[in-house]
Amino acid sequence: MAKICVIGTGYVGLVTGTCFSDMGHMVTCLDINEERIEQLKNGIMPIYEPGLKQIVDQNVEAGRLSFTTSYKDALTDAEFAFIAVGTPSNVDGEADMQYVRMAVTSIAENLDHPIIIVNKSTVPVGTGDWVTEVIFDLNGKQKPAFCVVSNPEFLREGSAVSDFMNPDRVVLGSTNPDAAQKVADLYQALRSPIMITDLRTAEMIKYASNAFLATRISYINEIANICDSLGADVREVARGMGMDKRIGHTFLDAGLGWGGSCFPKDVKALFFMAATRGAHPQLLQAVMDINQNQRIRAVAKLESALGSLKGKRIGVLGLSFKPNTDDTRDAPALDIIRMLLEKDAEVQAFDPQAMAASKAEIPQLILCQNPYEAAKGCEALLLATEWNEFKSLDFNKIKANMKGNVVFDGRNVWDGWELRKLGFTYIGVGVPDPID
Repeated sequence: MAKICVIGTGYVGLVTGTCFSDMGHMVTCLDINEERIEQLKNGIMPIYEPGLKQIVDQNVEAGRLSFTTSYKDALTDAEFAFIAVGTPSNVDGEADMQYVRMAVTSIAENLDHPIIIVNKSTVPVGTGDWVTEVIFDLNGKQKPAFCVVSNPEFLREGSAVSDFMNPDRVVLGSTNPDAAQKVADLYQALRSPIMITDLRTAEMIKYASNAFLATRISYINEIANICDSLGADVREVARGMGMDKRIGHTFLDAGLGWGGSCFPKDVKALFFMAATRGAHPQLLQAVMDINQNQRIRAVAKLESALGSLKGKRIGVLGLSFKPNTDDTRDAPALDIIRMLLEKDAEVQAFDPQAMAASKAEIPQLILCQNPYEAAKGCEALLLATEWNEFKSLDFNKIKANMKGNVVFDGRNVWDGWELRKLGFTYIGVGVPDPID
């Protein structure tokens, strides 16, 4: 059993701290947001993540998990300090390190015993060295010994608890092998492969992994656009591709593109790091361009089907960037809604979890109580996020509620042939018109 401090209670920090406590460690989660810590102390989750609340409640009750705003309290006798704060993108794509710097500075100011500082946040390559320099600059070498270990996260929103407990691999980087091994020991119970390398390589593995997954999605979307032109079915193309063991099936679902808190900022940050050091990241630029183009194409398809968007009412199903989360950061749905509103359309929508956040970003958005209300009076209905409850709708009821008959399946989950038989004009992504 180890004593762990986790700084940051967002998706990464809260899941990391909670799961470590569930593995038997003593964990204190720290955040400078007093309201968030107060909510957590009262059992109120600041994020929607399936299964998380139950594990938080269990470990708080067991006395293994606690929450505080005090660095002094959180770091007292802690053997490990995990930094899990946000690193959002600046305008030029560079990672904003202000929250990491605040965390590192606060650790240095309260450091009174040897500790291992673990970078869990997604940080630019070279941050591990930078953290060491910051602490030395603030406190000097006479202060208690510390080591820095990079431990990038690979959690998917919507399945983060499962991903933590069943990782494909644990990546650790450090200039101190003993420190890296001590962090590795925290994960031994998970029985997953553990890779120990140097600091910069560990940091790069995170960016390279996310950029590769984003590239797969943009690639299949580019193929989908070609399928649109040639009359092929991208779903079958992806299935055929995936049967090749060298390729596989994952991240080959054509749709409206990727979003969320990780892929957009990580691809931008990697592009920025490469460009500022004289590399030429043409592929990364194309990956970002294709992703943005998917949203523009969606609006163009709706405009083509309706003749004009001015004064037309469009229903949207799904607002979060993916199912099983309330996260709307860089969500394709919200980008598309903004473009529809710019063309003087009216938009009404339903999402199981993300409506409050979406309304805060787009006040003109009309919120509905269920999918059928979202379809009511609409000339077109767009599926933007593939929540399970949208996959088996009563389309006779949908048709009765709608004013028009255009259905845009932005995630290719509905049966275009069946919808056409019901009298809908079906639009997919890289899916040809059903043939009688």
